This record gives sequence, C-alpha cells and structure tokens, in this order.
Amino acid sequence: MKKIIYVLIIAILTGNIARPEEGMWIPLLLKKYKIEEMQKAGFKLTAEDVYSVNQACLKDAIVIFGGGCTGELISGEGLLITNHHCGYGNIQRHSTVEHDYLTDGFWAMNRSEELPNPGLSVTFLIRIEDVTEACLTGVKEGMVQADRDRIIQENSRKVQAESVKGTSYSGRVSSFFGGNQFFLFVYESYNDVRLVGAPPSAIGKFGGETDNWIWPRHTGDFSLFRIYAGPDNKPAAYSPSNVPYKPKKFLPISLKGVEKGDFTMVFGYPGRTTEYIPSFVIENQVKYTIPASVDLRTRRLEIIERAMEISPLIRIQYSAKKSGIANTWKKNQGVLLGLNRISAIDRKKEFEDRFQAWVMDDAARKSAYGDLLSRYRKIVTAQAPFELANTYAREAGEAAEIINFSGRFSSLISMASTSSPEELQKAVERMRSGVAAYFKDYDSATDEKLLAALLEAYSLGIDVKFQPALLVEMSKKYGGDFKAYAAYIFKNSAFSTETKVSEILGKFGKGQAKKLANDPALLMFKSLAELQKNVISPGLSAVQAELPELQRLYMKAQMEMQPDKLFYPDANSTIRITYGKVNDFNPSDGIQYKHVTTLDGIIEKDNPEIYDYRVPEKLKQLYAKKDFGAYEYNHTVPVCFIASNHTSGGNSGSPVINAEGQLIGINFDRNWEGTMSDIFYDPDLCRNISLDIRYALFIIDKFAGAGHLIKEMELVR
Repeated sequence: MKKIIYVLIIAILTGNIARPEEGMWIPLLLKKYKIEEMQKAGFKLTAEDVYSVNQACLKDAIVIFGGGCTGELISGEGLLITNHHCGYGNIQRHSTVEHDYLTDGFWAMNRSEELPNPGLSVTFLIRIEDVTEACLTGVKEGMVQADRDRIIQENSRKVQAESVKGTSYSGRVSSFFGGNQFFLFVYESYNDVRLVGAPPSAIGKFGGETDNWIWPRHTGDFSLFRIYAGPDNKPAAYSPSNVPYKPKKFLPISLKGVEKGDFTMVFGYPGRTTEYIPSFVIENQVKYTIPASVDLRTRRLEIIERAMEISPLIRIQYSAKKSGIANTWKKNQGVLLGLNRISAIDRKKEFEDRFQAWVMDDAARKSAYGDLLSRYRKIVTAQAPFELANTYAREAGEAAEIINFSGRFSSLISMASTSSPEELQKAVERMRSGVAAYFKDYDSATDEKLLAALLEAYSLGIDVKFQPALLVEMSKKYGGDFKAYAAYIFKNSAFSTETKVSEILGKFGKGQAKKLANDPALLMFKSLAELQKNVISPGLSAVQAELPELQRLYMKAQMEMQPDKLFYPDANSTIRITYGKVNDFNPSDGIQYKHVTTLDGIIEKDNPEIYDYRVPEKLKQLYAKKDFGAYEYNHTVPVCFIASNHTSGGNSGSPVINAEGQLIGINFDRNWEGTMSDIFYDPDLCRNISLDIRYALFIIDKFAGAGHLIKEMELVR
C-alpha cells in the first residue's frame, strides 16, 4: 500500500501542465512543486510568505466567510472585506422599510454602530497536513468500495480527533483525486462578526441579474465586517465587551492598479469542480438536468420579479431569495454556452479514445482498466432518469416555501404522542422562535403563485412514476388546474400565515398534531418525502454505489497514462491558490473585450427606467466634479478587471493579490462563457471578474464619507 501511495503522489506532483492559468493548488505544496513557476510568471514572494506554520503569512489573512465565501483581513483591527453578495443576507436581516440598508447602504461611523450578526462566523486555517498514509492504513488493493470507505472514515475520525486534542480548533480530513490522497485541515472559528459597511445595492449590485456572470462589469461588489474576540484575542461568543481581533497578518492595499499582463493570484476556498469526469457525465448534465433546472428557475423568477416590482416590502423580503435563484439560473445557461462553444464533450471523447487505446495496448492495463469506461457509462446511463427526477423534486416540489416550512413540523407532530409534556413544550418553543424570522421574509400570495406554477411544471415535465403520488392524484382531481389546487392549499393550510401558525403553537397538543397531520401542505411534503424514500433515493443508491470507485480508478489511470503531467486536485471547499495574469479576451468572432472597466461605464449605463442601472445621485455628482481623490486612473476611477485565474464558487470574496503580495482586487464572478470552468477549464475563454480595490476605497472614502476606515488600512502608493 505504501508503494501505491508513493507512486500516486509522484504522478500527481511531477511534471508540468501546458498553461499556468489552469489549476487550483494546495498551499502546503507550493514550495516543492509550484513556487518556481509562479516566480517565473512574476511573483516576488517566497512559498513561506504564502503558507507557513512558523511565521505570519498570507494564509493568516484569509478566512472562510460564513458558509460559502472567502474574506480577507485589511487592517490590524480585524477589519474584513468580502463581496456585497456574500454579506447580502446579513445586510437584508438588518433591513426594514424604515431602515432599508439594502437600498440606502449602511456605514458604521464608529465601533458602537457596528451591527452584530448572530449565526455568522469566519474561519481561519491553522495548518495543513498530508495524512494519506494514516487514512489508508488497513486499505487493500481490490477491496470492496464500502469496506474501503468505512476504513477511511474510521481512520479520518481518529486523525481529526487527535489533531485538535486539547485545543479549541476543529479538524477536517478531505479527500483528493477521487480518494487517492487525503489532507487534514485544522481551523479556528470566530463567531462575533459585525457589519461595518455596505454600499447601496445600486452600487453593490449595480447591473443586477442583467449583468450577472457578464463582462464588461461595473459592480461595486464589496461589504465590510469586523471580527471581534475576547480580551485574549481568542474566539468568544458575542459580547459588548469583546474587542476587535488582532490578526497575525492583514493585507496591504496597492493603489498602483493593474495593467494587462500583470501577475495575479487568487487565494481562497473554491467550492467544487469536476475537471476529470468522462464525457458521458457531462452529456447527461447538458441534455437533462441543467436544462430542467434552468426552466424551473425561469418560472420562479418571473413570478418573484413581478411581485417585487409591485411591492417595496416584497422587494426587500425576496431580494436575497431572488439573487440565490437567479445566480444558479444564469450560471447554468453560461455553462451550456461555454461547453458547447469549446466542444468540451467532443474533446473529452477524443481523450477517452486515446485512453482506451493506451489501456488495450498492455495486458496489465487491460486487466485493470479494460472495461472501466464501459462500466462507468452503464452506471451513468442508469442514473440519468433518477438524477432528473431528483432535479424536479428539488427545484419544483420543494421550491415553494409553504411545502418545506410545513415539513419542519413533522417531528413536532410525532412528539405529541411520544414525548412528555415538558419535552413537547421545549420543542414547541424552539419552533416558535423561528416562526417570526420565517414570515418576516415571506409573502403568501407570491408563494401561492409559485406553488401553482411549479406543480404544473412538475406534472407536465417528467414521467408520472417520478412524481409524488399526491401530485398525480390532485392533477386528476383538479383537471390540471393547479391554480385552483394551490388556492385550496393556501386557504386550508395552517402554514400559510403567521397568525395561523402562532395559534396552533399557542395550544399545541395531540388534537392540534392530529389536525396538522392532515394539513394539505404537509401532505404534499410527505408525498415528496415518500417519493424520495421509495423511488429516487433507492434508484440513485442502486446505481451510485460504484461511482466513487470508478472515478477513483479513472483518476488513477489518467495519472498513470500521463506521468509527466502535473495534476491539480478538484476544488472541494479547501483553501487553494490559483494564479494567472490580467488579460482581455475574445468571446466570439469579431468581439474583443478589454481587461478593465471604469466609472465612465457606470455613468454611460445610467437609466432611471431600469432598476438594475439606476446610479445614485451622489455618485453622479462625484463623477461630474471629477472628485476622485487618490483613486483616480486616467481621469476616472477603475471599477473592475478580468484575469485568467482559475476560480469557482466559494472564491467569491477572495483577495486578488499582485506580485508583491498586496491586495489589488476582490474576486466576485466569472465571465458567462467561462462558467463551465467547474467542468472544463479553457484559459482562452475563462476569466475571473474582480472588483478593483481602488473603486471600493473610493466608495468608502468619497461616497460614504467613512474615511476613518481608510485610516485603518495600509495603503501602498
């Protein structure tokens, strides 16, 4: 086993790839395998400046922000910057019609005005260790996959527990290269994180969904938070007596700007990529699941947007929800566009032909891998209808909020007949505490329209054997009139208004539990759950059991076939470095996009008739006066730039760092044509979009008048 591990690691970590822009690299391995190439590309720091356990380094200024973004420290007083869209949910929770921070922005002019955010945390990486040998102890070649997984899980738990014993840290072992290699990541989390500043949405979301995933871009996508700690600088629960966190490292900020060809590095936590999957996996996504998701989200967005146009309250309530729906909706369309444009499936098939020829050319390889791709294809083909069914269940059946909300009460209903009065009352109080928060951002009329549209799409879009039994029954009963069925649910459900729910919880017992058990919304939830339990999950489980082993073997075989290629691991929400250069790009024939945008473009786009392009009056005044301060560039202010860094979801909020290790931008998006980089990266087509840090500083200083925040930062001119 040790020999196998050694061979795999050598295959992974030797050789070169053709283009430096491609790849998401583990910081621990920079010194041995990547730093020289980075320095040849222009980087002026050492590997220890990037990652070290013995000295302060760049990794100490980078955090996981919340559950799915990256943030970076920009002052010695715990000041943190991330994307506006990463902080959006917290900004929304502080917003009311009277104090509409989404529309007007928010700026704390002193520490006492900074707003706490219950449930928000930031997480620092302490160290990384290669624990492959420990995790694979007891694993034998040819072992059944389930036994292999069980042993690895047991070993991983031991490694994690031992790594943080006697500390307040947390540990997580993550799998790389399809389960061929394992690393331990040790973290420390801070839970007192306060909102410091956010521009109005007309800046932070300028361009809205119209410009999302699009270049050229003019979005001021940033927000500011501050980490607080106990007097000992250690993590502490929120308290007014907590003090600003003193970081080991924060990023100096460059005012020098960027030019075409400049070195750039993105440091953050990319979510998930699948660069090494075969063509038929992509084909299934392109033909079935992605188009279905796009269609269902289109229906949701049309209803929500109409409601938001009519009501200022609904605009606030559904703003974050709409953004979440639209983000994936538009990205998926870009994925389809990009994959088709570069003929990704055909290119994968060409590789698979070469791979199969290589396999069949050697008896040992033929024995090990001869039927690998055919077995893999058979499993994926069998999986396809269940994947599509799962997409409909998730994107149609569960997307109307009343259905999911009703499901929260299932355990409470069971407890009414099995638990003591004291236990039941505690559960009721826990449920009651979340009711107000749920209805604060909920409109029943909008949700009723969503339910009708989605159930109709569900009924018409997929074979009845993959539909909830109740949906099939109600479709017949109502003659396909899902508006009437939705109206019936909302009229008769206890979950449609806060008043009804509060009344039920106020006197909850066996009688109320019996009544709720037959609630029309909960009955649909139960029918969906039964479909998942009896049809979708068993169907997926039956065919998916082999997939991890097949992908692991395919990954291993690819490495053996290409021993001189430096493989990078797929993103899995662990910290990575990607580097490239500032560059323009040519998305299609006759079109060439420059690498930068400026405030000029914002003024050009200004249109009071289009919500996404309404420019704040003060910003127009600053532009007219040319009051740009230290942030001026060619008689204007730079706003965004693009580079060839290989990024993914989770890189939102990641710092874009120059050759000297200084902050020059904040990563927030990719070009539409390049969103397929999660599946297939093409350095000629893929660009990451970043906010120029000078625009963020201009907004903080000149627009918001929050110069006290600028004084905290270390500016390099």
